[in-house]
Amino acid sequence: MSVVDPIPSASAPEFRHRSTVGRAFLGVQDTATYLGISPKTLYVWRHRRQGPPSFRMGARGRVTYRVDALDAWIRAQEQADSRSNPDLNPVGAAPKRRPACPATV
Repeated sequence: MSVVDPIPSASAPEFRHRSTVGRAFLGVQDTATYLGISPKTLYVWRHRRQGPPSFRMGARGRVTYRVDALDAWIRAQEQADSRSNPDLNPVGAAPKRRPACPATV
């Protein structure tokens, strides 16, 4: 069983699974392990054009992911989450006023 490094934080800019050190590209199975999801989820995300960027590489056209693109995608997900980005948290935001409705005659 492989061991995963801790979840990325401000002090650890790169999230590296120990089996991916020194590798620039990952296949679907390794990418799923790297992200902590199932390969089926990764295929669904690719079909829906969600998830990390991927491309086909090699004679058989296997789906491949760049490790640096995975790290960038993880950071983007953290920034888009209101729990990790206080600027997006609606709890501390001032209430927005609705525009006045025009009077109907």
